[in-house]
Amino acid sequence: MYLEMMRETEKAINIRIAVQRRCEEIYVSAPETKITVLPAADGERDS
Repeated sequence: MYLEMMRETEKAINIRIAVQRRCEEIYVSAPETKITVLPAADGERDS
């Protein structure tokens, strides 16, 4: 019973690691986002 639980837990951990690596690759290979600074609305001041 415990051996089966450990095997399945290891499978779940390996799945999570694989998904995390895929997501990190998507993030790293994504184009850089252009950031636009908008002017302050009337009556607002920069802090």
